[in-house]
Amino acid sequence: MGLRALFLLSLAAAALAAEQQQQPQPQRPPALPPAGAPGVSSNSVLVALLDSRYTELAELVEKALLLQALEDAVGRGSVTILAPRNEALDRDLDPDFRRFLLEPRNLRALQSLLLFHVLPARVRLPVSSSSSLLTHPTLAGEPLELAAAAVTRPDAVVRPDGVIHGIECLLVPRSVQEAFNRRRSLAAISAVLPTGAPEVDPRTHRLKKPAPPAPLGAAPALPVWDAMAPGPSIAPAPAPGPGSGKHHFDGHGQVKDFIQTLLLYGGYNELADILVNLTSLATEMGRLVSEGYVLTVLAPNDEAMARLTTDQLSEPGSPEDILYYHMIPEYQTEESMYNAVRRFGKVRYDTLRLPHKVTAREADGSVKFGAGEGSAYLFDPDIYTDGRISVQGIDAVLLPPAEDGGKSPAASPARRAPAVTGATAQPKLRRGKLLEGACRFMGVFVRRSRFASCQ
Repeated sequence: MGLRALFLLSLAAAALAAEQQQQPQPQRPPALPPAGAPGVSSNSVLVALLDSRYTELAELVEKALLLQALEDAVGRGSVTILAPRNEALDRDLDPDFRRFLLEPRNLRALQSLLLFHVLPARVRLPVSSSSSLLTHPTLAGEPLELAAAAVTRPDAVVRPDGVIHGIECLLVPRSVQEAFNRRRSLAAISAVLPTGAPEVDPRTHRLKKPAPPAPLGAAPALPVWDAMAPGPSIAPAPAPGPGSGKHHFDGHGQVKDFIQTLLLYGGYNELADILVNLTSLATEMGRLVSEGYVLTVLAPNDEAMARLTTDQLSEPGSPEDILYYHMIPEYQTEESMYNAVRRFGKVRYDTLRLPHKVTAREADGSVKFGAGEGSAYLFDPDIYTDGRISVQGIDAVLLPPAEDGGKSPAASPARRAPAVTGATAQPKLRRGKLLEGACRFMGVFVRRSRFASCQ
């Protein structure tokens, strides 16, 4: 009986196993890679994006260095990518806006723009107006109104970890639009040809009355360092020029605009702080511009200013001496300086740090100031150009040569007395061509040795 019962139990277990094998097994979704896993599978939505018809978007993703960020987002769950057509990114996009996005300094704006097209969930599009899901968060951190996405190819690419919808045009977040508007307002400052200062009498340092009209672009009557020297004012009233009802140059207003532009442009806060708080150069620049002079400022960025030591700024007058060496009493743009160094090889510009000059030469397709370890490259051209003040960004601080070093090419060499080797040493006389001809003429009739000047 025991063997019989064991045989029946084995038959029942075999029948139950056969019945379970005949039942269909439930479908399981493919396992997603864990967060932070290196790489993605070949069936990922990111691989499909790179191989799809949206090649312009894929190129922008690679230029913005966003592949790793998108891989991490896919590892956390499904995503939805809104892909604009190639024509919307190539021909229909504003050239100025495209140039703004591709500049290296605007990398964060490009990343925000692209992440604005990625939703961290699988979303069905188009969305009807009656749907409660009118907005959806994006990887850029700004919500997107789904009704604004003009979907032309819904479910263009479907993968286990995401979906790609084709849309008509590019979606621009508000932060990127505001950044572009700020940059465009700065770039819209047009260069105005400077108007000459009134005619000044060099003897009295006063205006001539009546002053004839100065031609367009005429230079001031006195050098700029004479205007900075203490003494009577060069012009008792602002020089005539554009910008107001009385057509006077508002030098202080232009200096305020120039400093405000440095702050809005970004990366030059240290220079603006020294101009306003540590020195009185802002007031001096406003006075010079009001009197009709023009200036070109070689502006070191914040990284360059941070490399200055405490000893270089602690001595009395050191900040003024350093910044005076970065101011050229000429109106130069990046194009004019580059053309000059390309044509002449080396150009020496006067500075307000007399008597030293700053040397410029062409190097690596740009303008290089100084020489050796103290050199700086012009890498941020035409930050501000209003016809009176021109600001050119450089990547290092130019230090003026030492007063007693004797290494400055602009400093006049010290005059030394002739070396005396013995008591009979006589200084060598220099004879001009007229004296040489007279000695030859006298040698015809008498001996030349009788004349000391002809010996």
